[in-house]
Amino acid sequence: MAKLRVHNFAVSLDGYAAGPDQSLDDPLGVGGTALHDWVFETRSGRRMIGADGGDLGLDDEFMARGVAGIGATIMGRNMFGPVRGAWDDPWTGWWGDEPPFHHPVFVITHHARASVTMQGGTVFHFVTAGIEAALERALEAANGDDVRLGGGVATIQQYLRAGLIDEMHVAIVPVVLGRGERLFDHLDGGPDGYECVEFVGSPRAAHVRLARMRR
Repeated sequence: MAKLRVHNFAVSLDGYAAGPDQSLDDPLGVGGTALHDWVFETRSGRRMIGADGGDLGLDDEFMARGVAGIGATIMGRNMFGPVRGAWDDPWTGWWGDEPPFHHPVFVITHHARASVTMQGGTVFHFVTAGIEAALERALEAANGDDVRLGGGVATIQQYLRAGLIDEMHVAIVPVVLGRGERLFDHLDGGPDGYECVEFVGSPRAAHVRLARMRR
């Protein structure tokens, strides 16, 4: 059965997955880009942005797992970009003309918008009917493959509260942000119904994998 998976979702030592005050200059909030420095040290991370080189090893293995068997992606509007309100701006995401997804992406929003086709096979679809509708459409589009949940924080929290995430990989990086958006806030103490099934580390990140417990 196809799964909903979170991969390579980085948080600081104090639990923040984004800094405050997201903007065009600070897509992940002030200080938030430091959470992803480890990604671009890996071969998979560098390949994702069209660059050569990069390290192999544990971090690269987790990066590679994040794209294996994925047929569609879900994200919240906050991850898609800083535009708010009605879609009166031709914004097409942070990733340029050829985003790294190469499959259908479903953006959860309160404001309807026509689908946007990008180079390389990525098509952004905008879903106004909520998280379950987005998951249903993504599973259909994935055609038997798994669906990746990209974020941001509020979107992951919604799916956690609904118990819809099957697996979740969090990379804890040696950075302290002090403020911003904490991944495990607003969950009544934590992700209920999940257990830690893997905990390993490299010099750049500690990798934690959570799985939903079957009843």
